[in-house]
Amino acid sequence: MKNKYGYTLVFFIIFSSNNLFSQEIGLQLYSLRNQFNESIENTIKTISDWGISIVEGGDSYGISDESFINLLDKYNIKTVAIGASYDNLRDKIDEIINEAQKYNVKYLMCGSIPYEGVFNIDKMNEAIKIFNNAGKILKQNGITLTYHIHGYEFSKYNSGTLFDHMVENSKHFLFEMDVFWVQHGGADPLKLLDKYPDKFVMMHLKDMRKGLVGNNSGREDVEANVTIGTGQIEIEKIVKKAREIGVKYMFIEDESSRVLTQVPLSLKFLKNIK
Repeated sequence: MKNKYGYTLVFFIIFSSNNLFSQEIGLQLYSLRNQFNESIENTIKTISDWGISIVEGGDSYGISDESFINLLDKYNIKTVAIGASYDNLRDKIDEIINEAQKYNVKYLMCGSIPYEGVFNIDKMNEAIKIFNNAGKILKQNGITLTYHIHGYEFSKYNSGTLFDHMVENSKHFLFEMDVFWVQHGGADPLKLLDKYPDKFVMMHLKDMRKGLVGNNSGREDVEANVTIGTGQIEIEKIVKKAREIGVKYMFIEDESSRVLTQVPLSLKFLKNIK
């Protein structure tokens, strides 16, 4: 599901834990899309009741941005990042900057690269050019652009992958690793963090049902999302590695119908990582 900016909405939570030191653990609130559609304020209150104090947003769910920001303020929730669509990064950079300034954020995320057929080197080179151009302008305005990996970037290219080519040419943007989509696309999240320790500033933590075999389509049944720590992804090792290399934000993402019961259990698992 895309919001009015053409990207999947993401919100984050933060909780205090000595085990996680200064790292900030978050929640992608697209997971609560159904709750938001029922009641914006009640959903924000639920976020607050869960101990959430920091979010990434951009979509105001049918009310004005000002009204949405006021509701977040009411429940002591601060926006730290918003998203922007690929097309708007290419064509409407001034609008994006205005939006980021409205929310007073320092991070901006692009959630996907639209394409038809097979994702190939031509599309990747186009994306690299758009991200470098937009990232340079955003950087001049105090904003860091990140690209959210979605799994289709791991097709073979030369001696590596299209993603390797992207990283090697990323002059003015950084990355947000979605561990589910990295593994689903055929890569190893831990090896990728080792290979590019300076390129990841944000991360989505999402576990994958045991037995599921992925592909590089960037698509999967949302019910494949399971409670963190119960699936096939080595979340504990990934969190420790992210901590070691200084990833700034790690965000839980759970798009399943079980989100209200799974997220608290995922949080408990993450808090217990030593």
